[in-house]
Amino acid sequence: MADNGSKVFNDPIHGNIELHPILVKIIDTPQFQRLRNLKQLGGTYYVYPGASHNRFEHSIGVAHLAGELLQTLKEKQPGLGIDKRDILCVQIAGLCHDLGHGPFSHMFDQMFIPKARPNHKWSHEKASQDMFDHLVEKNHLIGDMKKHGLVPKEDRLFIKELIDPPKVEKIAKWPHHGRPKEKAFLYEVVSNTRNKIDVDKWEYFARDCHQLGMQNNFDCHRLIKFARVCKVGGMMQICYRDKEVFNLYNMFYTRFSLHKRAYQHKVSNSIEWMIGDAFLEADKHIQIEGKDGKMFTLSTAIDDMVAYTKLTDAIFDHILTSSCVELQEARKILERIMQRKLYECLGEFSSEESEDDMKNLWNAHVGERNPDDYVVELVKYNYGMGKEDPIKHVRFYKKKTPHVATPIDKAEVSLLLPERFEEKKFRIYTKRTNDEDVEADRRIFGTFGPAHPVQAGGSNHGTGSEASDPRLE
Repeated sequence: MADNGSKVFNDPIHGNIELHPILVKIIDTPQFQRLRNLKQLGGTYYVYPGASHNRFEHSIGVAHLAGELLQTLKEKQPGLGIDKRDILCVQIAGLCHDLGHGPFSHMFDQMFIPKARPNHKWSHEKASQDMFDHLVEKNHLIGDMKKHGLVPKEDRLFIKELIDPPKVEKIAKWPHHGRPKEKAFLYEVVSNTRNKIDVDKWEYFARDCHQLGMQNNFDCHRLIKFARVCKVGGMMQICYRDKEVFNLYNMFYTRFSLHKRAYQHKVSNSIEWMIGDAFLEADKHIQIEGKDGKMFTLSTAIDDMVAYTKLTDAIFDHILTSSCVELQEARKILERIMQRKLYECLGEFSSEESEDDMKNLWNAHVGERNPDDYVVELVKYNYGMGKEDPIKHVRFYKKKTPHVATPIDKAEVSLLLPERFEEKKFRIYTKRTNDEDVEADRRIFGTFGPAHPVQAGGSNHGTGSEASDPRLE
């Protein structure tokens, strides 16, 4: 540890990372250390043996890249008024942006909570804001923040705003209180709602590719060197040199490739559906002590940060090794995972139907069988902004006019770029285990796929052509 209280972390992705003392203080808290026990890629670890990395190291990497980007902008454009306080706040936001993730990361917030509490509006970003407040108060960090030049009343709010900023197109007037409109670009570093280009993605692209054994052709460090803040439409935003546009397309293609090959892998998703079902079975039988001794279940622990701090991937092993009779059904599901008796994907196909319509069509198709024996899953592949090309929302400057940033025409980049930027795929899984039942389900799916339109309610609902949707994300 350096004399000033900073600390050097030896990271396999970024090398030696030196972090400010207040960041070290945050890292050395139970609320942050909890991230050591949250798999970055959830159930993907059960498909890719190398994907054993956790939210802990990813968060440290995000703080590092946030500092690198802002320090570069500060040195190249001193007129922006970026000060040490700004950099420190953005780094803290990068460090704490994932504090609110639950067990197995996105499985918890996208599969489990929506089923356990269907009418409850909740996100891991909101939980990250709550957990950050809890972390500061529980570990008495106000004094440390003041000691290092922060203004807690303003900067705590600023950090929480950075973790979950509103979508740019929904901003009618300046919505933030942590920093003025002149520093709007600071809100694009950790979570960029304008065009999805932010240090969070840069970090997990690099780390996930490394752990998954996949090639990453996107170079974030080069992009940082060509980043520049320009005034566009009355708003100060982060722009890039025109020649970096292909590097950015590589970034979004990397996103597609990771989703296609890993994040939305059919076996990985099967396992996560199983873990989610096990959690639903175990929900009311798990008791976690929260603030003032109040008890919470798996799904209600999100309402109390004391209880939520105790909730990690370890709950999987707790259920699996428990002898509790009430957890028997949940245990059976997890034992199936350990024995590789997974929900089987019967197949996938393209369709323009809504998810609810597709579930109804499938349930009608299986007749008297129990609809709970199946999972109908919608998988979306895109570049991060639905059907839009996110590059349309990026502004580029030229070498001779660095203060003027404009859109770039796709034809100037390459004639071989994709024309479409999103497709939907439906997958159907069967939970049944008997070989004869699974074979019967396969035959049913064979009459349900794209080549076999389904009759429902007297109308013909065609499922579309798989060839009409190139797999682009």
